[in-house]
Amino acid sequence: METKLKILLLTATLAFFIGVGATFTFANAAGADSQALGMVALGAAIAIAIPGLAAAFGLGMATSAIAAAGAERPEIIGRFFIFIVFIEAIAIYALIVAIFIITMLPAYL
Repeated sequence: METKLKILLLTATLAFFIGVGATFTFANAAGADSQALGMVALGAAIAIAIPGLAAAFGLGMATSAIAAAGAERPEIIGRFFIFIVFIEAIAIYALIVAIFIITMLPAYL
């Protein structure tokens, strides 16, 4: 297995366990109806974690391809930055969804 893939899997595993730990911490602190609060917090964590990892992976691939293409033909680099914007938009949409989910949290407190 490549080193980059090992690092990505380790990071995803750590993020998952940290998210689950934070969820149970929120659930225990809330007291009443703590399971619903924990599930909302876990949903917000998943809503930002998966698209964030996908956007990071896509940005890594796209920027390396842009750098390789720019080494051969420097005049086409500007055209490829629109792809970077589209990939970054995925992460921004995920952040907006996570914020919408988090706004549900005060209803459970």
